[in-house]
Parts: sequence; C-alpha cells; structure tokens
Amino acid sequence: MYPPRTDFQCRLLLAAVLCLLLIGGCMTPARRNDDAASLSAQREEPARSALVEVDGEAGFTVTEVVRINGDVRVDYTEALNLLARGDSIRGIALLVEVTDKAPLATAPFVDLGIAYSRAGVFEKAQLSFSHALASTPDHPVVHNELGIVYRKLGRFAAARKSYERALAVYPGFHYARRNLAVLCDLYLADKACALEHYEIYRQAVSTDRDVDIWINDLRNRIPTTE
Repeated sequence: MYPPRTDFQCRLLLAAVLCLLLIGGCMTPARRNDDAASLSAQREEPARSALVEVDGEAGFTVTEVVRINGDVRVDYTEALNLLARGDSIRGIALLVEVTDKAPLATAPFVDLGIAYSRAGVFEKAQLSFSHALASTPDHPVVHNELGIVYRKLGRFAAARKSYERALAVYPGFHYARRNLAVLCDLYLADKACALEHYEIYRQAVSTDRDVDIWINDLRNRIPTTE
C-alpha cells in the first residue's frame, strides 16, 4: 500500500516564520469615542496591497503596514492563540470580528481562510481568501491555500491554476509544488505534470521519502516509448 498523498498547508500566522508571512502595523492610541468614525473612514480608503518580496535563496516575505486600533491588535493575537490551542469556534468568531474592524488588513483574512478550511467550511474559506487576494493578488500562501479549498470543493481546474499562480510568484514554494503534483496525480490524471512536479519537489526536499515511492509508482504507470 502506498502512503497517502495529503495536502500541505501553511501554519497559522502565529508560526509566521514557517509561512514567511509578516504583519507590521502602526498602532494608534485607543480612543473609544472615535472608534465608529475611525472605522467608517477606514472602510472608505482604497484597498492597499501588502508587499510581496521574493528571495530565490531564502524564500519570500509578505509585509503589510496597516493602521489598526490597539484593541483590534489584542483581539487578533488572542484569536491566533485560540486557534493554536484548538479552539476553532471561538478563534474563528474573534477573527471575524477582527476582519470587520480592520478590513484593509490582509493577514487576518488569510488566517480566517485557513481556519475555515481546517474546519471544513470551504465556501467561507474561499470568500476569505478571495478578499485577501483582492488587495494582494500575488500572495503565494493564499494561492496555495485557495488551491486546497478548490480541490476540496471538486474544482480541480481552478485548484491547478491557484497552485500554478503561487509557483509563478515563487517557484521555490515547496508546499504548492507538492500540492500541484498530488492534484495532477490523483485528480487530473495528468501523469506527466505529476512526475515533473514531484521530481522538482524531491530535489528540494530530499527528506520526504513518500515522494520517492510515488515517483516510482508513476514511472511504472507511464508507458515507455521505443
């Protein structure tokens, strides 16, 4: 029996080093009597993209600077702590509040999408990721995670486009590379695509021994030409 092929997801932003996703901010003093006016003005501002920077050797970073209320920042941190402890119900509910209060911040929508996806609420995950892409269309993590959601929803062609978009931004994104190979292998019956991306992934992640098994299996299933 072959080892199961599973999706690779990024960790939540609480483990930002793994996803290489950073959020910076200019924290404003908490003035409760101005909260409503401040939120109204914030919603009228145009969406601002986070900055995606790619280093072929080190990876990529996604940095955004947004103005958010100090209380919102505290809620965001607490929401991530709740999710890290496995309390998805309260964590998601608090993240929804954060996204309502800080609609220009990309990172909370990314976390909310990942949380929804892990909870199996794929339609809401898709909406959260789509919101993040509206302001940051070249976000590699979001394209990878959205690919997983599309695959779960049976939208295999859309999943492929999402993985390919992530790799177009950062070709060294191993999570997306492996996910694309699995998609081509099991869901699209595209053996050439699967073998190509498994082999590229194996060159970068030699410790994943399962991939060696899958590559050998694919080679046995691909007819050779004389």
